[in-house]
Amino acid sequence: MKFAVLDFETTGSQSTDRIIQVGLVIIQDDYIIDRYTTLVNPGTGIPSSITALTGIDDEMVADAPGLDTAMSMMVPLLQDCVLVGHNAAFDLSFLQRALDEEGYFPFDGKVLDTMDALRVLYPSLSSLQLNMVCQALGVEHERPHQADSDAEATALIWMKCLQRFQALPLLTLQRLSMIFDEVTSDFGWFIHEMKAYKETFTSLDADTGRYFRQFAINVDDWGEEDPVREDEDVKTLPDAFPAFYDELKLALQQRFEAYEDREAQVRMLEEVESAFKQGQHLMIEAGTGTGKSLGYLIPSLYYGLKQDKKVIISTHTINLQEQIRERDIPLLNDLFPVGFRASVLKGRSHYLCLRKFEQKMSLQDFENGKDDRLSAGQLLVWLGETKHGDDEELHFGNRGAQFWHSVASDTDSCLNRACPWFKKCFYHRARHEANIADVIITNHSLLFTDMKAENRLLPGYKNLVIDEAHHFEEVASKHLGTELYYGALIGTLWLLFKDSRSGQLSLLRLKLQKHEQEQEQVQEWCRTIDIVTPKLVQIKEEWDELSELLYQLVLSRSEPSQSETGQMLYRVKKDETPVGWDKLLVLEDNLFICMNEVLKQLEKLFGELKDRQDELDIQSLLTDLNGTLKEMYRHRDNLHFFMTMPDDNYVYWIEAGFGKSKSLQLVSVPIDVSPMLQQFFFSVKDSVIMTSATLSVGKSFDYTCEQLGLETQEDDAKLKTVQLPSPFNYRQQALVVIPRDFPSIRGNSGEKQFLDHLVQSLAEVALEMKGRMLVLFTSNRMLKLAHTALKDKLSPFGIQVLGQGVDSSNRSKLTRLFQSSPASILLGTSSFWEGVDIPGEALSCLAIVRLPFQPPNHPLVEAKTENLKKLGHNPFIKLSVPQAVIRFKQGFGRLVRTANDKGIVIIYDTRVIDTTYGKYFLYSLPGPKIEHMPTSQLVPRIKQWMGESGV
Repeated sequence: MKFAVLDFETTGSQSTDRIIQVGLVIIQDDYIIDRYTTLVNPGTGIPSSITALTGIDDEMVADAPGLDTAMSMMVPLLQDCVLVGHNAAFDLSFLQRALDEEGYFPFDGKVLDTMDALRVLYPSLSSLQLNMVCQALGVEHERPHQADSDAEATALIWMKCLQRFQALPLLTLQRLSMIFDEVTSDFGWFIHEMKAYKETFTSLDADTGRYFRQFAINVDDWGEEDPVREDEDVKTLPDAFPAFYDELKLALQQRFEAYEDREAQVRMLEEVESAFKQGQHLMIEAGTGTGKSLGYLIPSLYYGLKQDKKVIISTHTINLQEQIRERDIPLLNDLFPVGFRASVLKGRSHYLCLRKFEQKMSLQDFENGKDDRLSAGQLLVWLGETKHGDDEELHFGNRGAQFWHSVASDTDSCLNRACPWFKKCFYHRARHEANIADVIITNHSLLFTDMKAENRLLPGYKNLVIDEAHHFEEVASKHLGTELYYGALIGTLWLLFKDSRSGQLSLLRLKLQKHEQEQEQVQEWCRTIDIVTPKLVQIKEEWDELSELLYQLVLSRSEPSQSETGQMLYRVKKDETPVGWDKLLVLEDNLFICMNEVLKQLEKLFGELKDRQDELDIQSLLTDLNGTLKEMYRHRDNLHFFMTMPDDNYVYWIEAGFGKSKSLQLVSVPIDVSPMLQQFFFSVKDSVIMTSATLSVGKSFDYTCEQLGLETQEDDAKLKTVQLPSPFNYRQQALVVIPRDFPSIRGNSGEKQFLDHLVQSLAEVALEMKGRMLVLFTSNRMLKLAHTALKDKLSPFGIQVLGQGVDSSNRSKLTRLFQSSPASILLGTSSFWEGVDIPGEALSCLAIVRLPFQPPNHPLVEAKTENLKKLGHNPFIKLSVPQAVIRFKQGFGRLVRTANDKGIVIIYDTRVIDTTYGKYFLYSLPGPKIEHMPTSQLVPRIKQWMGESGV
């Protein structure tokens, strides 16, 4: 097979735009056999934006051949070729137009897109941008956005795709060819060709050990593990922890030549082990660079093995869970003198359900057409590689998340031991591994899900480590409350019945009709389905009506400033319900009654069919139906709870996006979760270790303790608090500068004046720093306004401006773009204040635009404020300031990530020096140099300080 890999550079993407450069590479038999490249005179000016992107200007193309010459050279090369492009539709449209203009027949061969192949063949590839793909696959790409270099890189990528296709198990290729139709899709035709090629020299029995039923799965059955240690091994561990650590330290020194003890980490090891031994709770603040994860993992393993007790480690983010699994556990496995097991357990929806996926494949149930087929293809290839079956290993395209939701594991539709896939099941494997593990790494969400499930998910435990503990109370609120999205109820209704051909009830009806020998009974069951179906339509219509009215309520009452995401929020109060709420209650009551009727009839149908499920061959379908009914019960109850507001300890609000009634969300959250945290964690666990880089405010732990319901004052308190010294020399590594004459935002004219000054100052600093800046905002709107103005100012100087929610909403993608661009400035809001790790010179300046106070009129903040006022406290000092300080410390922590990092932090909010509470912010920082000066002195001082630092 012969491939022509094509890339054009053009004056733009409209139908009036012209080609300015051609890159063409011909591949045959896995070798590049020919190339053609030329600049093309477009006969029109090249826009400056295209010159900035490609480096091609008017002068370079002035003497270049015209399109006619380029086409005369290309046409013979394209004969009998399959056309390949990266985002092929773009290049194909320009090719067809050029052929037409120059009097040639249109290209009528097959067309393949490397993006489709990459999505399927490399399921974990996080970006399909050509440059990023080249980095990931180790392909050289010298001059991005020049056609010859882009075509060469695309050709090398395509050759890697060909090799990867050839290496796939035959079974995987056969399943892929079922998904992609060879008649209607060129990609399907190509997969069919690859399958036919492989079938000529491969027998299905050749690799049969890896095949199970329908897929190539690369894992053995769970439950067949060999023991990792003998009972006697644990007795060889020293009885005293210091002696054990001395032995471990020797192993560390042999492994890492430059290894040396970090004072803060050694203290953390000792404090954690002591808390376990004494049966105490410990709150320990440890800054970046301490080595927190090893600081708690080593004593957890030592204590757990010595005492034969499980220790649970909980993180806030899945990212940190993965980091511990991929980096810390393998290291400790190598170094520990005794074998141990560590397992990772996530929420159930993170694991693939093989039964659901098999059913999806056999029914060819691809609701979103090509998107779903690509997602299914990804999963097929991934099944031959994954050991965990966990969605964190995958990066989906457009509607991939929706597809995953339809095949993810869930409690309600699980057949457990009756499932033919049970011994391969990824979720049950993870549960089993947790049951036999010494240490289990989970996340805060699953801790609370386990609590609500009466501790049936996690193995019994008495010792718990909570990392990223500053999020613990917030996650508790979310999980102990309820949420109902507009789309969640619609999705459940559609699962039951979307139309006469799709939906669980339609499938069930079809299956039942095949049993004609029991005509009377079957007719009765089908009649029930026929009676229920219009009621489901009625429920949808009534939910649509109620949602629209609730949306209009939010639209008329909300203030967008309430949410940093730009969502509209409206708090509903039981004693101050808005006009017309009675009508809404009547609507909800009708919905409740109608849903009850449907659920009652379907429960009865389910009960009758369950007794006959094997002979009717509907076991799998009934399990899914049962899961959907339980989901519907939950939606019904959550809606009823929200509308009737039965609990005064909850706060209730509606959330929605602008112009999108389908974005409606009803939220009910407990105002104070501390009694529940006491009841389920601190009162019943022997030892709970809480750690984070940001637990104290002004060197005090009082705020965090109060949020969690912990006592700090009693002499005999079970809780010990420790603040560890930072391992970095912040005095030499970080300079904090505050422009003391910077305008404030107060008043309507204040915001414009503030923004003008901000953009001017950021542009000046960016030019001095050659980019390398992260700017943290608290408002999406202000970020977008600043992004536009900064782009105008900095583009002529070759400094790229990247904005969250403008260039991409994906934090990881933006961070990668920032790190890979030689001169760029990154603007971020909410999620960029923490968890972003950009070590080294890529980030040398951090700008904090405003102190990160939560909007005082956010419903939860408002409700907590009211509670504090009732108790006679000042809510601003007791709640708003501590919350903002902890967020501020997280933001500050983005700058210095290693002992060699140096940089500047600019605080554009003069409240840190003008107000009495400002001292809490500055006093909470880990000892950097702090100076304030007129704005005009910022750049000279930055230049001087960075020079002193040798940067």
